[in-house]
Amino acid sequence: MGVLSHLEPKDVFCYFEEISQIPRGSGNEKEISDYLVNFAKSHGLDVVQDSSLNVIIKKPGTKGYENAPTVIIQGHMDMVCEKNKGTEHDFEKDPLKLRIDGDNVFATGTTLGADNGIAVAYALAILSSKDIVHPPLEVLVTSDEEAGMGGAMNLSPEHISGKILLNLDSEEEGFLLVSCAGGIRNKAVLNIEWEAVQNGVSKAEVRVRGLKGGHSGMEINKERGNSNKIMGRVLKSILEEVDFNLVSTNGGSKNNAIPREHDSLIVFPSDKLEVIKEKINTWNQILSNEFKAADQDVNIEFELVDVAVEKVFSKHTTRKAVELLYLLPNGIDTMSMDIPGLVQSSTNLGVVTTSDISVEYDSATRSSVGSLKDEVIARTKTIAELIGAEFVTSADYPEWQYNPESKIRTICQEVYKTMTGKEPEILAIHAGLECGLFTERLGADIDMISFGPNLYDVHTPNEHMSITSVKNIWDYLLNVLKEIK
Repeated sequence: MGVLSHLEPKDVFCYFEEISQIPRGSGNEKEISDYLVNFAKSHGLDVVQDSSLNVIIKKPGTKGYENAPTVIIQGHMDMVCEKNKGTEHDFEKDPLKLRIDGDNVFATGTTLGADNGIAVAYALAILSSKDIVHPPLEVLVTSDEEAGMGGAMNLSPEHISGKILLNLDSEEEGFLLVSCAGGIRNKAVLNIEWEAVQNGVSKAEVRVRGLKGGHSGMEINKERGNSNKIMGRVLKSILEEVDFNLVSTNGGSKNNAIPREHDSLIVFPSDKLEVIKEKINTWNQILSNEFKAADQDVNIEFELVDVAVEKVFSKHTTRKAVELLYLLPNGIDTMSMDIPGLVQSSTNLGVVTTSDISVEYDSATRSSVGSLKDEVIARTKTIAELIGAEFVTSADYPEWQYNPESKIRTICQEVYKTMTGKEPEILAIHAGLECGLFTERLGADIDMISFGPNLYDVHTPNEHMSITSVKNIWDYLLNVLKEIK
């Protein structure tokens, strides 16, 4: 018996638990893609797996719906792989350890992958059903969504005929998403000039801990701390009084997740130990005050370490590395004046990594206005090049613009009001969805909407999913399909 086997809707939770046994981090999707292909074949359904590992499964309409418009049910197969410090889990091979706490499903010490495994589970439950009424279906499960939407970018339209698309990659019940931001990944690369370690020095690790993190689109407006930017502030402050050398600086693991931790190894004159300790104490007081509402557990740790260090960043490289941490854009850039409360443009400095040759600063920039996205990138490029770093961009995807003539939006609104007696919230979001790319890949006439159950703390090890909401959205999805005739 599975952990979730007693929950309703039974098939949805059973399929969710089944795919949770398959490692499916972005870039490691072959096994889950093959699983979907084998599922389709075992149920006698037509299936296509393309070179990007996207999977398209087709099922005819049920009795009375044979000639209804074809509906695309869409989600993505990959998940963000984050875990707590001290959690022993190999995302390349280990299954997720699911647990139930009250009305919520969690994984133990790791992300849950409900973003977007719940969409896959919904789709599989419909595809395997013998009694759910529905129009002709094309279930589209894309790959590599979390790492840059590579699956959607490489999707060929030849295997898709539907012009109505239900994207199930939203995270709040009662909201119908009708527009989203576009985005682009950008990276500053600072080459390292190394030098020998001097005499009379000490070595220490400076660490940022205790942050909540979160989804860099959905939760960028919560003003949570970014460990990379906090480290930049702390190191810049220390550098004003202590001429230290960096050995390494590393923080975050995904550019679309607000980084929770950062570790920097520094070498400094031993007689400056008390100066640094005083600086750390001061910064803990400052940050405790600044983040008392958004991230009250933030903490800067400082520990002398006895590790072998053969070389350090030169003074010149150290200063440039700290300046980039300090200056590179992060957080909200502009707010929408058309939709109250909507973040219009933002950047998340998500990952900083040190190798033998360089320090890389990996950011995700989002905007619902293409020209503003370009402006943020131009400004970031200018900062990087002024400091002496190279600058590259990748994974540029378009925004999804609001369609005032959407028929599927009208259907979804009417079904929600009939079921609940309330009007759903019509929402544009700052997070990136694949819908903008589908307009490019599948045609401008495709009619799309996005909805989903309540998910919380997505892209963090505290990610959890409401059991009640999964059931509510399941019933809603089936009623929406019933109305498409």
